[in-house]
Amino acid sequence: MPNIKIPCAVFDTIEAMPNPFKQPLVELEYFAGECPSLALADYQHASEFIYSYRGSPDTFNTYRRELEHFLHWVWLIGKKSLHQIGREDIESYADFTRHPPSNWIGAKNVPRFIEQAGLRKPNPDWRPYVLNSGSEYVVSQSTLQSLFGVLSSFFNFLIQENYLTANPVAQLRQKSKFLRKHQSRGQIRRLSPLQWDYVMETVEAMAQDKPAEHERTLFIMNALFAMYLRISELVETSRWQPQMGHFQADQEGNWWFTTVGKGNKQREISVSDAMLEALKRYRKSRGLSALPAPGEATPLIHKTRGKGGITSTRQIRGIVQLCFDRAAESMRNEGFGEDSERLQVATVHWLRHTGISEDVKHRPREHVRDDAGHGSSAITDRYIDVERAERHATARGKRIK
Repeated sequence: MPNIKIPCAVFDTIEAMPNPFKQPLVELEYFAGECPSLALADYQHASEFIYSYRGSPDTFNTYRRELEHFLHWVWLIGKKSLHQIGREDIESYADFTRHPPSNWIGAKNVPRFIEQAGLRKPNPDWRPYVLNSGSEYVVSQSTLQSLFGVLSSFFNFLIQENYLTANPVAQLRQKSKFLRKHQSRGQIRRLSPLQWDYVMETVEAMAQDKPAEHERTLFIMNALFAMYLRISELVETSRWQPQMGHFQADQEGNWWFTTVGKGNKQREISVSDAMLEALKRYRKSRGLSALPAPGEATPLIHKTRGKGGITSTRQIRGIVQLCFDRAAESMRNEGFGEDSERLQVATVHWLRHTGISEDVKHRPREHVRDDAGHGSSAITDRYIDVERAERHATARGKRIK
């Protein structure tokens, strides 16, 4: 593919993005002269669609990423506006995403925008796509599923807004060309008991060595695992600020943690005795009483410098990644090379999967479902490995000769 101009970020972070309903967009400054005449109207509608999901950071980030990629292709590759996109264009775009131009692929994640002279400007080092590992860019099935899902929702929105009359994604009859069908549910990505043991040993040693910094780290790891929290449920946003007072006891003395998660849904999570002890240890390290008072507004995850709570999911990811990296090094040094390699590709979300998978072995699935915030028991059932284990056990003794 010939060298194509590198696009810039067009949608800011959830905190910095202006309200497009109150501040209509008047220009596409960084695409001047390269976009079709209706591109600004495309941009306005896309901004309104994305901004509508600001109540859920994870959804906002996913929709922002997919629409930004798509609009880059529509304007710069297809040289079209959304009014001109048909079924064949969606197929072409899906093919494009599997092999984007090399100069559209970055080596690592960097901020989309930077501050210059008091103004936010697109970061020239930002790229739409990022290498998965090493020097390779690979598109997963989950990425393609996300692509089709987001675009279909977007086009339905445009129809409702009377901007378009048809959904080209819905007209696509060959999605199977891009998406594989699974005969059975896929395996949940999670840590093995051995990997989790090494991670916890590592984190506890870090907290012992540098308590001022890593007692917080230990609490974060405990909360992600024991309460199945999503990373977005630990940081402060405009819609929710996690506080110590969100841990509360009921009239029977049972402790609960209130959070707002995916889809801006509030839920109560039952707090185990072990998690309550982890909370007491964390509060003690901060010079607080053992347990929070009703309505206590102290930030749940404090900044190490300055006041208030952590507002960046990237910072939480960095903290967890440090734990994974150090635990992986310990595993490698002690002869667990394969487990170490797999731990190095783990993400924060694996902790939620690991916690749910362990609990569903011992607790009623309905209880785990409600604590995890799953919309149905069918989602929780994906974490039950009994049938999978039994299937493999009956196959283990099969003979070839």
